[in-house]
Amino acid sequence: MDGAAAHSVTTDGAPVYHGGGLAVARDRFPGAPEPWIDLSTGINPVPYPVDDIPSDAWTRLPEAAAVAALEHIAAGAYGVDDAAMVAATPGTQALIEHLPRLVPTSSPAPRVHILGFTYQEHAHVWRRAGAQVDVVETLEALSAADIAIVVNPNNPDGRHVAPERLAMLAVEMGARGGSLIVDQAFADVLPPDAGIEPFMADPAVAAGTLVLRSFGKAYGLAGLRLGFLVADPVRAARTRALFGPWAVSGPAITLGGRALADRVWLDAATRRLEADRARLEALLTGAGLAIVGGTPLFVLARTADATSLFERLAHRGILVRPFPARPDWLRFGLPGDAVVWDRLAAALAARG
Repeated sequence: MDGAAAHSVTTDGAPVYHGGGLAVARDRFPGAPEPWIDLSTGINPVPYPVDDIPSDAWTRLPEAAAVAALEHIAAGAYGVDDAAMVAATPGTQALIEHLPRLVPTSSPAPRVHILGFTYQEHAHVWRRAGAQVDVVETLEALSAADIAIVVNPNNPDGRHVAPERLAMLAVEMGARGGSLIVDQAFADVLPPDAGIEPFMADPAVAAGTLVLRSFGKAYGLAGLRLGFLVADPVRAARTRALFGPWAVSGPAITLGGRALADRVWLDAATRRLEADRARLEALLTGAGLAIVGGTPLFVLARTADATSLFERLAHRGILVRPFPARPDWLRFGLPGDAVVWDRLAAALAARG
């Protein structure tokens, strides 16, 4: 099962797995029918429209004023009163890579506690930076760290921690010089009050909090590579300086600003995604899988024969997300059209 999931390798040789490894899947399952269906990622399968991009967005270097305008729009979308608290970046993964430089501590080996089981890149990046990393099971266990990390909603099970609880933790950590990192990469398809950003109007919350926001997942444009940091203005300014000029491309500025201002589109997309999530859960339970959790962008299911089911789906040209550390789990992204729904239903029905 491991070989069909794209992965990078940590400094200690342990693989970090991700979805989206179609090239690897094609190599491992050469007889699978084309086109492959990639359900291994949690990306909206019906993207925001990308037409009418001005030629200047492709041919000119991005203007600082255009980036500032994008950050102003993002602030409004995320419920942030002060746009100086928002820094645009070339995707949240690039931001995660730089977090050890953005969150200085008094120790060369800070204690980092991560609420798990979750997205593995956080632990990978901090271990590579020399931190003492522990994956913990409770919110209470986070407070003993110099740096606490919560993915909210969580990837892969969709667990959501109330923003009020996170705000309290942020105040506690900020008061003693610690930091709370909240990765809200999948939060755009949740209700607006599901994020911690409105609580950051309180300086005591903002002082200890860094929020990561992903653009590509909810808007179906992961290849655009656009994300945002929400933090106190000093940390946001430090982020802009760290990434330097032209960190965000002209097309990303254009489409990002247009989409983030289009609440009508996002609301309609979220309603469709919620309905499709319910449909997918019914399809999976009908095939004998148990639902572990999810978000409007993916469903996590459990089955004792996850390894063989993963391979049977792959032989039929359907890639889902396995978890070597949780061998009875599979994560399914949402089908985007009737053809994909029909192929998935047929493959699940034929699983025996």
